[in-house]
Amino acid sequence: MDLKLNGKRVLVMASSKGLGKAIATEFAREGAAVFLTSRSEESLSKGAADIKAETGNDAIHYAPCDMSSGDDIIRLFSEVRRTMGDPDILINNTGGPRAGGFDDVTDEDWVHAFGQNLLSYTRTIREALPSMRKNNWGRIVNISSSSTKEVIDNLILSNTMRAGMVGLSKTLARETAGSNILVNTVGPGRIETDRIIELDSVTAKKRGMPIGDITEEQQSRIPMGRYGQPAEFACAVVFLASGANTYLTGQSLVIDGGMLKAL
Repeated sequence: MDLKLNGKRVLVMASSKGLGKAIATEFAREGAAVFLTSRSEESLSKGAADIKAETGNDAIHYAPCDMSSGDDIIRLFSEVRRTMGDPDILINNTGGPRAGGFDDVTDEDWVHAFGQNLLSYTRTIREALPSMRKNNWGRIVNISSSSTKEVIDNLILSNTMRAGMVGLSKTLARETAGSNILVNTVGPGRIETDRIIELDSVTAKKRGMPIGDITEEQQSRIPMGRYGQPAEFACAVVFLASGANTYLTGQSLVIDGGMLKAL
């Protein structure tokens, strides 16, 4: 299948490692120009070098950005435009908010989670949309969580903000479909990243168990019997954001190895 990505310009947020880096790598493999960003310039430099070495694609650019800062996002888009032009494709991605139940989080935690995990997406979309509308073509994929289908215990901040992402994506998809801009949400289940290790560690500490036992317990709940790999998740995202996808929009997809029981 021709994904029609050769020469497309892609901005992948939070992409120096984990799911973001895996997504950026698959776009690079398909011949797209890719712009990476995260808070750490050191991590970005390494991530860009890794992707160039793995894919042979030298059109990999990067600049640091704090997703919770509106000014940083504006500066980022200025650099993206200067370096490679307006993005045809925007992949929104951020790290998850702190773990905890209702009694564990403060007003400051709620405000920070909103800024990092929901308001940040609206800000990047606001920057990307005008050129997409002008070109009558664009793809936006908002990375969320499996909690959009089935809430996760001890993650009240994530459960709340990720649900907001789905509402944002569905509404925006309806507003932009006439301009051939497709908007979808993709949530990871238990994909083997630093975030999953962090969550397993929190659970292990709370229950007084070795982390290996927690990981084994979690994997036993997945019909495929293992955690997913970032590249497996990335392939689904890249298809949704590609020229091969011409009609699928406004959807919320979860990549989870069959873990969720919700319809």
